[in-house]
Formats: sequence, C-alpha cells, structure tokens
Amino acid sequence: MVLELYLDLFSQPCRSVYIFAKKNNIPFEFKKVALAEGQQYEEDFGKINPLRKVPVMKDDAFILAESIAILSYLAQKFNMPDHWYPCDLQKRARVNEYLSWQHIAIRMQGSKYFWFKLMVPIITGEEVPKEKMDSLLEDLNMSLKLFEEKFLQDRPFIIGEQISLADLVAIVEMMQPVGAGLDIFAERPKLSVWRDRVKQAIGKELFDEAHKTIMNAKDLPKIFEQNGMLEFLKPRIQKMFT
Repeated sequence: MVLELYLDLFSQPCRSVYIFAKKNNIPFEFKKVALAEGQQYEEDFGKINPLRKVPVMKDDAFILAESIAILSYLAQKFNMPDHWYPCDLQKRARVNEYLSWQHIAIRMQGSKYFWFKLMVPIITGEEVPKEKMDSLLEDLNMSLKLFEEKFLQDRPFIIGEQISLADLVAIVEMMQPVGAGLDIFAERPKLSVWRDRVKQAIGKELFDEAHKTIMNAKDLPKIFEQNGMLEFLKPRIQKMFT
C-alpha cells in the first residue's frame, strides 16, 4: 500500500515533509487537509490524528504525526543518502541539536510574525500593538543571529558540505515571515548565500512549488471568510491580546 501524507503546504512543517519526499522520489499519495477550511477539525481527520494537526503520515496501519518524527522515519525507512540524517553519531547529533532548538526559536517567532502581521488585522480588524511587534522582531532577529553564528558558522550547510534535515527545516520556517512581507534575508548576506545553496540543493522548481501557497498568503483571508473560519478564529485570536 502506498504511503499517505496528509498535508497543507500553507504549513511550514508540511512543506518540509513534502519537499523531502518529492526530492528523494519517495512514492506517496498527497492527502490535502485544507487548514483554511477547518478540515483538521472534521470527524474523519480526527480518527486519523486526534491531535488535529498536519503533517500526518500513514504507512499501512502505522500512523505518525509531527514533522520531525516523520522526516526521521522516512530518512531511515527509505535509506536516504547519508547527508540528510547522517549515521555518524556526532553529525546526527548536530542535526538533532538544531531540530530540537528551532521549535521555540525561529519556528515560533516566524509563525507569530506571520499571524501578527498578516492575519490578525484581517481577522480582528485591529493592528497588533507596536510594542508586541517590536518585541517579536527583536526575538526573531536574535534567533537568526544565533543561527548564523552558532549553527551555520562558516560552513556551506549546518553540518558541513551537504544539505541535511536541519537545513530543510530551517528554510521552510524562515520562509513563513517572508510570506508576510518581511524579507529576513535582505541585510544578511551570509544567510542569503545559505538560502541560495539550500534552494539549489532542493531544486528551484520544487522549492518554488512548495512555497507557492505561502508566497500568495494575501489570498488566505478570503478563503477563511468564504468558509466561515473568520468567525471561528476571531475569539481565539483576541484571547492572545487580553
């Protein structure tokens, strides 16, 4: 039975799984879960993943959630080239170090920026207070600085000469604020060169395909409104500022 991946490319973790599977010719069936339409809350999806999150992988009867777990599983099951998730203990530890750190750094801050800058004003009709935006940008800039100085240093990629799962997860997260109009690469030449290397390693066509939805994120509020999600989201968003 073919592998099933439940995805929405609006989601950065979904993009990492999608890119990895496509780049490495892993056969899979794309199962679209439209987050903007609230499909993650439907009964059928809840039976697959009670966490109500994507991505989800279904390999026969085995169901696995969480993108990092899925990427690791795919890399090992399909015997992917070693540079993705190295067998060398210390290199793999470096990949795991970044994947463990990024959750409460670039992922959290980039996601918040996207919502605060683009989505919240449309859903609530109010701008996020300037002090909150300034504080968030300060945290994001610090995390990007740490990425360059601690994780990347002077290497082409995070663990050396070739791309790894760490680079893949890093780039999809960094593209999230870009989708909201914040060019985090503009005044960071080292980061820009790294981004170009990652894009080349993935393949420009695949990279652009995977990021098409987020780069057209301005259309998402219309979709939310058409599907009644604005009213669903409004009270939840307002709780963030009370």
